[in-house]
Amino acid sequence: MKISARNVLKGKVKQVNHGAVNSEVVVELEKGVEIVSIITKTSAENLGLAEGKEINAVIKASNVIIASD
Repeated sequence: MKISARNVLKGKVKQVNHGAVNSEVVVELEKGVEIVSIITKTSAENLGLAEGKEINAVIKASNVIIASD
């Protein structure tokens, strides 16, 4: 599979919380580093997402906002 997005982060599914329509997917990139994605429940089921599954988190964004105190 080839994609245009430049930000591909390898990780493992840590947790999947299914709602009525959407699923919250917690991905552990490395020990103590996690990202969370909200995707449709249908997509989560079609991808077979479950704890421990190795996945790629693909980030495609035209804007990244950085803040500092």
